[in-house]
Amino acid sequence: MNNKYIDLIDQSFHFPQDEFKLEDKTLHFHDLDLMKLVEDYGVPLKFTYLPQISNNIQRAKKWFADAFEKHQYKGQYNYCYCTKSSHFKHVLDEALSNDIHIETSSAFDIDIVKTLKKAGKITNKTYVLSNGFKRDQYISNIADLINEGHENCIPIIDNYEEIDLLSEAIEGKFKVGIRIASEEEPKFEFYTSRLGIGYKNIVPFYKNQIQNNKKVALKMLHFFINTGIRDNAYYWNELHKCLKVYTALKKICPSLDSLNIGGGFPIKNSLAFDFDYAYMVDEIVNQINLVCEEEGVEVPNIFTEFGSFTVGESGGAVYKILYQKQQNDREKWNMINSSFITTLPDTWAINKRFIMLPINRWNDSYERVLLGGLTCDSDDYYNSEQHVNAIYLPKYNKDKPLYIGFFNTGAYQESIGGFGGLQHCLIPTPKHILIQKDADGNLHTEVFAEQQKSENLLGLLGYHQENEKSSKAKELLNQEF
Repeated sequence: MNNKYIDLIDQSFHFPQDEFKLEDKTLHFHDLDLMKLVEDYGVPLKFTYLPQISNNIQRAKKWFADAFEKHQYKGQYNYCYCTKSSHFKHVLDEALSNDIHIETSSAFDIDIVKTLKKAGKITNKTYVLSNGFKRDQYISNIADLINEGHENCIPIIDNYEEIDLLSEAIEGKFKVGIRIASEEEPKFEFYTSRLGIGYKNIVPFYKNQIQNNKKVALKMLHFFINTGIRDNAYYWNELHKCLKVYTALKKICPSLDSLNIGGGFPIKNSLAFDFDYAYMVDEIVNQINLVCEEEGVEVPNIFTEFGSFTVGESGGAVYKILYQKQQNDREKWNMINSSFITTLPDTWAINKRFIMLPINRWNDSYERVLLGGLTCDSDDYYNSEQHVNAIYLPKYNKDKPLYIGFFNTGAYQESIGGFGGLQHCLIPTPKHILIQKDADGNLHTEVFAEQQKSENLLGLLGYHQENEKSSKAKELLNQEF
């Protein structure tokens, strides 16, 4: 009978896949022996496979290069990384090694930019696209960067006051972009994005605040929709509306030469994932070419801002099944030795699904289960896979430990979960491992962060302060006597 877990996978998907294969009956991820990782470092465990960041950047660059060549596109392509997806130094170092640019979203991002400049990771030629609603400190930091000579720092205007605020803070001339407040998909709770300026208001805004302002040059129009890049009528309709605004602006604004089509490339969330990236890039480039030709304007340089696509597929998390609880005749709960709410918060907050596979015991028979976390919160669970609406794992056996991995978790989870901070029910942050390749292609691992200890959490909660006060009081008391 074909009742082994490996049989289930073989019957359901094409397997092995580029990043997943079995060796010695255990799962390997990009040639990384995950059971050895478990044996060396223990679980729960998070890891970042840094080479995948460069792999995805180079894939995207090739798709655009091929499309530019095919359609004889006259503009340039610039790949930007959205730092908000993961601000970690090791992520930025790997991404920037591929000759890319970055997008920022808050004041402290600019401090990271300055640190990267001092380290020689970026230069004044690197584009720094500053998005987001800009409060005083963000405005001040952007102005400092531009005043220090970083002319390719381009603040993307989000509201009607930002031009005046930037003009006051910046000493000389500077370039800006304008973000379009795109219309959301019909199923959304609201009609128009809170970010940017509405389609109909952009040309009047340019005429009123930028056209006659000798300090400001409009360089870029920024387009982004919340659902990301998808091959559906909604995406193509919004892109065409954006292109109509771009061509109308270009006719009255010679300095406008760039179109930022945002980001939103999906990442693999299932073994059944199927998305034709090359086709989408080809068609986007083709549509921009056609509309600009129809309107008689030069094609823009194209910028993209890929965050999750850049870093998402580099991340993973490994847990151990501690125990199985059968709460009724139909539901079996496999309890992991960590928490989904704290380590994979998107599974709880937006019901996001990641690729989930066992690390070992693929030749054992399987069963349908639910996965539960350690917190006392009823929402700390993971109950369905994107492709089958159920979780199947090798049968629980207390004498045969089972380890499971969640993959492509590299974007947002640490920042949303509050890396190094307090966690729900004081569940500690897992140990974090970095994986890199040397010049010969050999894998090397190093510990980026150890698992949180109780002293870290007690300190954050103020208990060490109480101990310090108590100790000082005792010292004073002893001095008096």
